[in-house]
Amino acid sequence: MRILAVDTSAVCASVAVTEDGKILSESSINTGLTHSRTLMPMIDSVLKNGEISLQSIDIFACSVGPGSFTGIRIGVAAIKGLCDALGKSCVPVSTLEALAYNLTGRNCTAVSVMDARCNQVYCGIFKVEGEEITRLTEDMAIKIDELAEMLKDYDNVIFVGDGAKLCHKQLGYTKAPANCEYQKGSSVCFAAERYTDRAVPSKELLPVYLRLPQAERELKAKQK
Repeated sequence: MRILAVDTSAVCASVAVTEDGKILSESSINTGLTHSRTLMPMIDSVLKNGEISLQSIDIFACSVGPGSFTGIRIGVAAIKGLCDALGKSCVPVSTLEALAYNLTGRNCTAVSVMDARCNQVYCGIFKVEGEEITRLTEDMAIKIDELAEMLKDYDNVIFVGDGAKLCHKQLGYTKAPANCEYQKGSSVCFAAERYTDRAVPSKELLPVYLRLPQAERELKAKQK
């Protein structure tokens, strides 16, 4: 099965095409440029460099969150458009679960963390046994000191994601190496390959934010 996946949930943007677990073509950028500028050219580049036709894609995938509200919307909108044009379905993938796939080949507890500001992280905890990924917790928004208490129950912890440096600095534990630290389109592909039975029509592909946008949080605070 040939899968095209995107991840635009954080500063790093990534696009990949895989086929039956093999990476055919992949591109990532982590320069702070807006995804609205870079995503479609990246998709075009990945297809051209791999000599892959868009029509040959069997299914699309997208990291739907948590993460940057604007970034997630850009990725979801792009995949919706491609699916509509081609009449294909798409697989929604948790950003945090996809990050755990960065650590395949190890035996560890992958703690996927993304900086959610205000001393909080978006977090999901997964067991990695070689190529097998097992979810241990639901995705959550949690304070870093609360995460510290939770991690006392786990062994061989490795932080992965754009919050890894922050959590490593405050809590210790191991941080994923730089080449595995950030979002990868190929990891979204590998997660999606596991969940093809969850494929949905484009109209059902929706962002997952975990918490309200900042403007809504501030409005609720004022109303209280």
